[in-house]
Amino acid sequence: MRWQLGRRSQNIEDRRGGGGGLPGGMRIPIGGRSVGGGLGILAIALIAMLFGVDPSFLLSGLSEGPMAPADQPAPQSGAPDDQAGAFVAAVLGETEAVWQQRFAAAGRRYEEPQLVLFNGAVQSACGYASAAAGPFYCPGDRKVYLDTSFFDELHARFGAEGDFARAYVIAHEIGHHVQNLLGIADQVNQARSQASEVQGNQLSVMLELQADCFAGVWANALAKQGQLLEQGDLEEALGAANAIGDDRLQRQAQGYVVPDSFTHGSAEQRMRWFTIGAQTGSMDACDTFNSNRL
Repeated sequence: MRWQLGRRSQNIEDRRGGGGGLPGGMRIPIGGRSVGGGLGILAIALIAMLFGVDPSFLLSGLSEGPMAPADQPAPQSGAPDDQAGAFVAAVLGETEAVWQQRFAAAGRRYEEPQLVLFNGAVQSACGYASAAAGPFYCPGDRKVYLDTSFFDELHARFGAEGDFARAYVIAHEIGHHVQNLLGIADQVNQARSQASEVQGNQLSVMLELQADCFAGVWANALAKQGQLLEQGDLEEALGAANAIGDDRLQRQAQGYVVPDSFTHGSAEQRMRWFTIGAQTGSMDACDTFNSNRL
């Protein structure tokens, strides 16, 4: 990806540099819910790294443990100068350009989200979250939260190579913002509150696969521009989607797979729905909720 040529967003809130550690060793709770037949904390963190809406969405709520330190430095606004921050700003800027056009074509206004960069842990409207939960979108404040060290984790732990694998991470989270603006997220949350655990997990999978598809729609728009994408970029995104499917993470964590506990979709599903978006460029094609095949 020729991200250096991209339009750099100024909607960055840089909270890095504050140490970011978890005071007192904050725990990630399971909330009394058995996930995947008794996965441990490590497994929960791995599954949360699947780019969910927010950590509490998967873990049934953040703990009421220590609050964020009061002496954190004031956040910096605007596109950062370091390479990781500049990359994030460029990808975010291109998502803004694409979704502004899509919303305008539908007679709507796209409200640009803020993207918060942090180290270690962060306070959001969805609670105090550890970087171990991975990147997430918080509908409460309409912000995406990202510790850029996750990019290293994406390569080292999951074997996902390339800058477009990292761009896919950001585009997926922006897909959740699009769902929030369109009211899809609220409808799913309402349905989940009235559903069984298995049914709720299935709705979560549909939501996540649609966000993958929206990321593909964004990639389709970049491909049509013919300036930013390079040969092999889409394969890099597919490599990331394949590496972090629920089935692969569960097998890694516990040695077997429990499909009813999936919350994001299998590797095959994530790859296929990203491909649907990338090939069609159509948001209508991303209707996972009425599809005969997930």
